[in-house]
Amino acid sequence: MDMGLKDLRVLVTAGASGIGAAVARAFHAEGARVHVCDIDADALAAIGREIPGLSTSLCDVSDRRAVASLMEETFARLGGLDCLVNNAGITHLPAPMEEVTEADFDRVMAVNMKSVYLTARAFVPGMKEVGKGAILNVASTAGVSPRPRLNWYHASKGWLITATKAMAVELAPSGVRVNAINPVAGETPLLKSFMGEDTPEIRAKFLATIPLGRFSTPEDMGNAACFLCSDEASMITGVAMEVDGGRCI
Repeated sequence: MDMGLKDLRVLVTAGASGIGAAVARAFHAEGARVHVCDIDADALAAIGREIPGLSTSLCDVSDRRAVASLMEETFARLGGLDCLVNNAGITHLPAPMEEVTEADFDRVMAVNMKSVYLTARAFVPGMKEVGKGAILNVASTAGVSPRPRLNWYHASKGWLITATKAMAVELAPSGVRVNAINPVAGETPLLKSFMGEDTPEIRAKFLATIPLGRFSTPEDMGNAACFLCSDEASMITGVAMEVDGGRCI
């Protein structure tokens, strides 16, 4: 299906690997013009070589000045922005909640929460000015159905789901839609962190909780992202769509 994304101007944060890279590839395949930022210079260089016409920026989206520079560079490269994908996210290692270090807690909240605030400050005014736009936040099934030992990561994703709904309500009169996707754990660099260790036994135990019987793939998320940011979803806002094979049922 042609989702009408040709020449859509898209920014994907943390877009050099995993879900972010798949989102960037999916938008590019639909004809969008894509700018990707990441903190990994080598990964940025690699995806820049892979995707024709992709532009990239090295950026820590938890840093206010870095996001201000990202806005300037994005507008210089794309001439504006139609769609913002807030994909940046990290976790702490599985541990009892009281044993997670303050430094790990602060980093999770800065990347998973503060970055969304900072990108909103940077990019929402331009969307409001032109009276249209789409924002997609990459949340998690962890924000819907939390499990032990990843407490503060789960809390940050629950915040992001609520933030998505609050943003959607506020920005709807300005013509800006805001949605989220809730991935289940899948084949991304964070999988081992979520599970604690990656063994066949642990994988089998986790897969038993997913009715469709497989891990998600980054491509699953890229397809969902393109749909929610397209005009095919023009009546959808404030949704946190579970892309989880039925795990949250």
